[in-house]
Amino acid sequence: MTSKPLVAEPPKGLLRFGLRLPIILYRLHLGWLLGGRFVLLNHIGRKSGQPRQTVVEVVGHDPASDTYYIVSGWGYKAQWYQNLMGTPEITIQVGSRRLDVKAETLSPDDGVKILLDYQQKHPLAAKELSRVLGINLAEGTAAELRAAIEKSLPVVALVNLI
Repeated sequence: MTSKPLVAEPPKGLLRFGLRLPIILYRLHLGWLLGGRFVLLNHIGRKSGQPRQTVVEVVGHDPASDTYYIVSGWGYKAQWYQNLMGTPEITIQVGSRRLDVKAETLSPDDGVKILLDYQQKHPLAAKELSRVLGINLAEGTAAELRAAIEKSLPVVALVNLI
């Protein structure tokens, strides 16, 4: 693993617009175009109390419990992550489905299991994320992934409340 830190600041300009584009698809009821690979988080701002929306990639899904797993690429200080920790019961949309969930940060050991599974199922996406985040998600060992999770890569379970 590289010692380079994860992305230090949220994106700006065209990158920010590009990353927010999936929100527009969901607002136009076209979330089904994204399939099950992305989730729209409908959360509450911890300071403002205002509704917020963020789209993040799904790194894992347990069909038996209908739990979705996501990662905060901007670390523990990401606004959406802090909002989820402040008000963990939220609504999400995956494709055309809407679910009530509770957000829970996984232990580093459980997070490693999710990321190792992601490596195997989505090697190209893991390689691209590695480039963007500056850590080796594509080929990192369990120990390297655990260190990244502890330092600045929280893995979150979105547990279905039904």
